[in-house]
Amino acid sequence: MIEMAKSILVVLTSHERMSDHHKTGIWLSEFAEPYEVFKEAGFDITVASIKGGKAPIDPRSISDDARAKWGAIIRVAEQTIPIDSVTSEGFDAIFMPGGHGTMFDLPDDAKLQSLIAEFAETDRIVGAVCHGPAALVKVKLSNGDYLVKGKQVTGFTNEEERASTFDKYMPFLLEDALRQAGAQFIGKPKWTEHVVADGKLVTGQNPQSSESIARTIKAMLQN
Repeated sequence: MIEMAKSILVVLTSHERMSDHHKTGIWLSEFAEPYEVFKEAGFDITVASIKGGKAPIDPRSISDDARAKWGAIIRVAEQTIPIDSVTSEGFDAIFMPGGHGTMFDLPDDAKLQSLIAEFAETDRIVGAVCHGPAALVKVKLSNGDYLVKGKQVTGFTNEEERASTFDKYMPFLLEDALRQAGAQFIGKPKWTEHVVADGKLVTGQNPQSSESIARTIKAMLQN
């Protein structure tokens, strides 16, 4: 019997500005490094974004070296499908890369919120890194509880946000919002590689955690 390849839904932000003077979007390495890990493992990857089409990439995360290394993956981000066209059927995991753009559109997209709840309630992997856990702060399960209530999670910390100096542009602080939804937030010193898995809810703290969260998800899918 031939085993079917595992299938991952990756959801990107479509929000491209945090202020009149600051562009934002996906943080490239948080998409590209997991994409490489998943591709290397032979997983089927579907990339969606809130609006579909070209997902914005934070210009601060793109260097000449990154363009040379990840040109093909950048092109994938330019051809996303809209989240409204996606169902959870057939997917084994959903994963949200970060970037400041996620703070603006992922928490309030009704389709994404319902998809994440479906994955959680059908015992499938829900993963997010850095600002990607912004997608989780408002997700409620069918019993009315927040998805993260009582769960151990991590994400971009208040300390990291203030160190980035973009805290004043954010609609909320991610660490605070996760705590307010009942999560047991576990942060490490800023820029420390750090991944937390609580059952099939997997979160990474910052860009330094992008590859390690992908490898954690890969191991869970291959078990």
